[in-house]
Amino acid sequence: MDKYDVIVIGAGNGGLGAACRILNEGKSCLVCEKHNIPGGFATSFVRGRFEFEASLHEFNGIGTPEDPGSTRILFEELGVADKIEWIQLKDAYHLISEAEGYDFVMPFGWEAFAKANNQLHPDGEKYVNEFLELCRQIRDAMAYIGETKGKPDPAVMMEKYPDYLACGSYSVNEAFEALGYPKVIVDNLNTYWCYLGADGNSLSFLHYANMIYSYFTKGATIPKYRSHELSLAFEERIHELGGDIWFNSEVVKILTDEEGHVCGVRLKDGREIESRHVIANCSPHVVYGKLMDSEAVPERALKLTNFRKLAGRGFTVFLGISKSAEELGLKDHNYFIYDTADSVKQYESMKTIGNTAAQATVCLNNADPDCSPEGTCIIYMTTLFTDDAWSSVGKEDYFKTKNKVAADMIARFEKATGTNIHDYIEEIAIATPETYARYCGHPQGTVYGYESQYYDGLMNRIQMVEEDRFVPGLRIGGGYGERLLGFPSSYKSGVNEARRTLRDIEKEGR
Repeated sequence: MDKYDVIVIGAGNGGLGAACRILNEGKSCLVCEKHNIPGGFATSFVRGRFEFEASLHEFNGIGTPEDPGSTRILFEELGVADKIEWIQLKDAYHLISEAEGYDFVMPFGWEAFAKANNQLHPDGEKYVNEFLELCRQIRDAMAYIGETKGKPDPAVMMEKYPDYLACGSYSVNEAFEALGYPKVIVDNLNTYWCYLGADGNSLSFLHYANMIYSYFTKGATIPKYRSHELSLAFEERIHELGGDIWFNSEVVKILTDEEGHVCGVRLKDGREIESRHVIANCSPHVVYGKLMDSEAVPERALKLTNFRKLAGRGFTVFLGISKSAEELGLKDHNYFIYDTADSVKQYESMKTIGNTAAQATVCLNNADPDCSPEGTCIIYMTTLFTDDAWSSVGKEDYFKTKNKVAADMIARFEKATGTNIHDYIEEIAIATPETYARYCGHPQGTVYGYESQYYDGLMNRIQMVEEDRFVPGLRIGGGYGERLLGFPSSYKSGVNEARRTLRDIEKEGR
């Protein structure tokens, strides 16, 4: 076909979700992907006898078939839920923070998590129950706002969700200060900050509370066959619905007509495909800066894009180890290794190369014992750089620098856990911000899109969706959409933009 109802640029999470939603409504859809496989960051790769997960630590919002989370429900609606084999994780995390001397494991489940906080403080359970009740009200309020399409009844908000209104403008740290909890409880509740990539002074409390509630009430999962299993499930579903995915088909231009409305795309090989509706699963920096003629981009779009702050740039060390997790003495799946539990200090130290103040490390075998050959294990360590530090690394120093950062992360993990992994490294791969920028085209190698700031966070963006749309026929979804970063958010963002696109098509009477 040379004409489609909708063209999706990028077969990442958001793009795949958007395509399924469009096709479920009987519209024609083409997904254009520059790589030869789907998924973007949601993929895997093989080194020697190990298959490494490229990005996913744990998936939030799946729940169980008996108690499904919002993302499982979404996957069921899209027709991909039965194509994925999920592994339920037992514990939430193992936190080790040097400055405070923390070394403890936290479980999933509201009741279990609340009780576990009694080991940290005599009234820990009481504080956490209070906190999760607050999170529940925030989540319910956000659901109500969504149901009313961003136009809630003020009287209903004041009656049912007063605490939501009270903390609506607070950052995470401002909210915890107002709650008055002991430091050890606050530090524990703040552990997941790096999964959203902004420190406690900047991150919206509403956004953080929404995520925390989902984690501790629905738990977390991973796909049995890495996140590439997710991408293949969506690809299969798109073909079942009659959609097209063209791999090795990079879009180099979004075309517009004389009235400024989208009219199609041009591929790298020169082909032009006609459509009045494009959903771009890529950065607005790329969309407005590379894929469109300057005269087709409104000035306000450029101002907003340049105003927004790029979030954490990824750095990951992938290790195939010739010893089992049991032999190494590693019992947990998810480790947070921090210099300090103070997220503001962590964030500041991550602006420069040379101090890996915070890392999230996964030992995959403790969730899936069969993920590597018997007697081996897979470990991957991730940290963030909160500024464009890698742009100052010259070509002559690149390999030396990345190897030094990787060695420091391995040594820090060994010191924190009292284990020796260095001597048993069979395979190693290192991904720097340069790697992520090259593979997915994200500016400066950000793996989180734009940073979730309290002034530009989840609720702000949800309420400004239509105002943030600048080119008729063009919508931007995925990790750069209104729901921001993360696997579940990217899928939901893509689906939401698809729904809006379907409404646009309906309004046009086609």
